Amino acid sequence: MLANASACGRSFMSDNHPSPHTAPDENQLIAERRDKLHALRAAQAEGGGVAFPNDFKPSHQAAQLHLAHGAATAQALQAAAVSVGVAGRMMLKRVMGKASFATLQDGSLGATGGRIQLYVTSDAVGQARYADFKHWDLGDIVGAEGTLMKTRTDELSIKVTRLRLLTKSLRPLPDKFHGLADQEQKYRQRYVDLITDAQARQRFVARSKAVSDLREFMVGHGFLEVETPMLHPIPGGANARPFVTHHNALEQQMYLRIAPELYLKRLIVGGFERVFEINRSYRNEGISVRHNPEFTTLEFYAAYWNYLDVMDFTETLIRAVALKATGSLQMSYQGRAVDLAQPFARLSIREAIFQHTEAGAHVDDAAWLISALKKLGRTQEADKLSSRTLVSLQLLYFEETVEDKLWQPTFIMEHPTEISPLARANDLRPEVTERFELYITGREFGNGFSELNDAQEQAARFHTQVAAKDGGDDEAMFHDHDFVRALEYGMPPTGGCGIGIDRLMMLLTDSPSIRDVILFPALRRQV
Repeated sequence: MLANASACGRSFMSDNHPSPHTAPDENQLIAERRDKLHALRAAQAEGGGVAFPNDFKPSHQAAQLHLAHGAATAQALQAAAVSVGVAGRMMLKRVMGKASFATLQDGSLGATGGRIQLYVTSDAVGQARYADFKHWDLGDIVGAEGTLMKTRTDELSIKVTRLRLLTKSLRPLPDKFHGLADQEQKYRQRYVDLITDAQARQRFVARSKAVSDLREFMVGHGFLEVETPMLHPIPGGANARPFVTHHNALEQQMYLRIAPELYLKRLIVGGFERVFEINRSYRNEGISVRHNPEFTTLEFYAAYWNYLDVMDFTETLIRAVALKATGSLQMSYQGRAVDLAQPFARLSIREAIFQHTEAGAHVDDAAWLISALKKLGRTQEADKLSSRTLVSLQLLYFEETVEDKLWQPTFIMEHPTEISPLARANDLRPEVTERFELYITGREFGNGFSELNDAQEQAARFHTQVAAKDGGDDEAMFHDHDFVRALEYGMPPTGGCGIGIDRLMMLLTDSPSIRDVILFPALRRQV
């Protein structure tokens, strides 16, 4: 059926490179491509055409074609004469006399990575177009029409009858086998990373599907999705340093939101008994493999729930999304097993210290905790440690010695009231709150609590936060008088939680850094 079809393997060389061992200067390649575009513009202008046409409409995608016809025999495809039209980026090319092969990559995903092979001959597309094709470059976006066929190596291909250059690529792609080798370049040039790395494309498709699953789960449990402001006149909802901006028309300072909490709870006051929001928050803090200043959260609130109800719901939600995303509750993260099937552990901060350290009875000894914290490097806080309560010292010791040991899902409860200004205090132990944090793989995934709905108590907590801010604590909260006014109208008993979507996606995609699951992470500006 095809004289030299057996030569259509995937290890094609582009005709742009003089030899496989030569690395042409990138600036030279860019200059050559610009010259080609200049010539193309001139030729199109003379013929009444355009260099960047937008009238080609692909009728098929690679993944769809492989799924529908990948198992068909060469004889069956020849007899059926299936007409198709595809468009995509040319990733591989091999020119061999009057017959050539190219591989197109489109936006579909599947076992083939959205790729399909083109078989191009001068007889089928015409000598003039074939001559043009020989000078097209890897990275060019091409439209092709023809009929499906199989090569002698049983590769589904398109026997092209019509071929068009849709977009000229002016920059050469990275090495076709290794893609971008520099990790920071992957983050800075995510568009190139997505072109060259099918796993990167798959990871962000998985993220999109998982967020859709979260949304479906919440709606299915009676929650109303809402949108609350990104610009806040008063930052609130978390202890964090905000980004500051200015609104010219209002002539006032504004803040990018650090959390949607106070607005969502206003909606509970207004009568929406179950609300949630999936959106961005911003914190002017450090950048690491766990932190990005712009991040995505799911935050939800339910009237007549307490923190125990919220823990139950959060555990169910995490399991449901993980099962749908990965097909299993037995996961592996960076080579270590994570079991989401077993009930999530529930420990107080004090119990976690007992279980995971050798502190023993010293956990209740403030002097011992202060000495231990100084040895662990909390020297910057040395002058303030003596003024902290026992439960606050326990929390600091927990953060230094236990957090990274909580690999399996664990709810850590009973956080100090002094650092939980929006959470309801425990009725029997008012020094701690009805609050929890969820830890998996040694990092925090979520934070929730029974909400403080006593307006007078909330006002008093805000006053304490303002005093802390005046004392130099940049992360202390502002006094939000309107939120207190909302509580004065009455908020039913409520439980709420915020879950870090980016960290959840790190787990579901086995990604070591938060930057791997954010399309465009924050980076230092290149000089």
